[in-house]
Amino acid sequence: MRKTLLRVVPCDLKTANDFVRKLHRHSRPVVGHKFAVGVEACTRTVEGEQWELVGVAIVGRPVAPRLDNGKAAEVTRLCTDGTRNACSMLYGAARRAARALGHAPIYTYTLPDEGGASLRAAGFRIDKEDAGGSAAMWHSRPGRTAEPVGDDLVGGKWRWVG
Repeated sequence: MRKTLLRVVPCDLKTANDFVRKLHRHSRPVVGHKFAVGVEACTRTVEGEQWELVGVAIVGRPVAPRLDNGKAAEVTRLCTDGTRNACSMLYGAARRAARALGHAPIYTYTLPDEGGASLRAAGFRIDKEDAGGSAAMWHSRPGRTAEPVGDDLVGGKWRWVG
């Protein structure tokens, strides 16, 4: 099996949001962020190496107000095109960058049917199962909308901490 050469690169919010808009299964782009990182994959051609963006991670303030203590951060979006090891690389880079900027802890959420191997490889651990609240609770707030995720609109997520 041939390994894909990957590298971490800085990423602006517009580029990250465009990537999320095109490829994320169920989440929309974000309004704000603290920083974003990308992962590029190398393809060797007769002209030389070509690098292409294959994943992004967007890090911002924790969405849950009770977790937003001024130091905590949250990976609010992570999206790849399926390139092997891109998720682990993004979670690890986001965690290291957040820590370097003084953020601790760093949170993120996944759906229960997402295994979490990339998160564990990047140093995250499950903090809480069934986090995020129910769909009924989410929709009780004016102006909130959500897209369907499985059998529930939102809620039933796993919270990870790194």
